[in-house]
Amino acid sequence: MARVRLSISDFIFRMGTGAFALVLVLLVSGIGFVLWNESHLAIQKFGFAFWRTSDWNPVQGQFGAFPFIWGTLYSSVLALMIAGPIALGIAIFLSELCPDWLRQPLVFLTELLAAIPSIVYGLWGVFVLVPAVRSLQTALPDSVRAWALFSGPPVGFSLLAAALVLAVMVVPYSSAVAREVLKSVPRSQREAAYALGSTRWEATRAALHYGRAGIMGAIMLGFGRAIGETMAVTMVIGNTPKAVASIFAPQHTMAAVIANQFVDANDQLHSDALVEIGLVLFIITLLVNIASRVLIWNMTRQRSRASRPAAAAAPEAA
Repeated sequence: MARVRLSISDFIFRMGTGAFALVLVLLVSGIGFVLWNESHLAIQKFGFAFWRTSDWNPVQGQFGAFPFIWGTLYSSVLALMIAGPIALGIAIFLSELCPDWLRQPLVFLTELLAAIPSIVYGLWGVFVLVPAVRSLQTALPDSVRAWALFSGPPVGFSLLAAALVLAVMVVPYSSAVAREVLKSVPRSQREAAYALGSTRWEATRAALHYGRAGIMGAIMLGFGRAIGETMAVTMVIGNTPKAVASIFAPQHTMAAVIANQFVDANDQLHSDALVEIGLVLFIITLLVNIASRVLIWNMTRQRSRASRPAAAAAPEAA
């Protein structure tokens, strides 16, 4: 009788938790369906040309999302290139080198950065980063400013300003996850490195190698955070729908154009085009997360394969 009750309890528990997991699947599917359904007019008119064309003219009814896709990915990748080494350095210092009396205050400050609203970051970017970027551009030699990467008017509101704001916003997320990954590395990994005569840096490298899958996940988490940021980027990027290579040129992002124009959409086609940009952003976010999971899974599998020969050799040595 007790066994029957236990089986019924296990079944109810399994079905209940399974229902909660199913809610996530339904929620993601529902979001994708609503975005597709509310943008069907733009999808029917433009098709896949919507992804690759650059003409955005609400007056003439011409809409192309390529400048916004370009600006979103360009600013996010640039922010990740800036924030990745900084976040990893913070994580290494807090987990490996920081004195005990200083560790907790620094952890608190890192978590505080994650709690600051994005609108505050945007205001800080307007008053600090935009003038700094303008001064940096004007200080460059004319020969350097002639390059496509550094060309453009010295207005300060640019892709570089947006990337710097995103980098500051991404650092606390990536560093927090990377720190937890390094803390979870078994102490035996470091002790084995020290036993072989390794320096602290070499032991840290061994810990980084062991937790590389989790660290990659931390970096991709920051990348996903940067892709979807809206307010802070909107305030400093310049909001110009042009796809150019210059980091000093004003550009635009998908989230920013939706925030700027959705309320003021003149007709149904304009509204559907903005919703389709949201659908494109949703798809890109899914693809980025899927790619990160595949990369992490591949790195984890390679680590498990590398550990099998050592585990098999241990009984033979004994």
